[in-house]
Amino acid sequence: MKISINTDEQRTETEIIVNCIRLDDDIDKLLAAIRMLDMKLTVSKDKRHFVIDTADVIYIESTDKRTFLYTNTDVYESHLKLYELEEKLAGCNFLRASKNCLFNINHVQSIESDLHRLILTTAKGIKLIVSRQYAAAVKQKLES
Repeated sequence: MKISINTDEQRTETEIIVNCIRLDDDIDKLLAAIRMLDMKLTVSKDKRHFVIDTADVIYIESTDKRTFLYTNTDVYESHLKLYELEEKLAGCNFLRASKNCLFNINHVQSIESDLHRLILTTAKGIKLIVSRQYAAAVKQKLES
């Protein structure tokens, strides 16, 4: 892989161009990482609004018609529904774990099988259960 960086003080924003023979899993991972670095989410906590990096989100859970985002340090609430966040985060290494949970694959430290489900453990020791409905897709994404 060849990497070229061109600096130009006349530019108003950074542009990334990827030239490749074909789009493969490695390029997809690279693009997902780049997208995640640049994406922000507006969330709230204690009646205050915050802008957070999507890369900091470990998982997202919907409970009682409310959507919560969990990071290493805080829990925030989003005004968006889970399916809206799933659409917004498509291509950013977030996968569906169950009908009420999305997770960031970049925070997964280990995976274990439990019958037809998967149990994911994050670096902070958080355990997430992937239901059997989503287990095959999660396995496939994590193995690629």
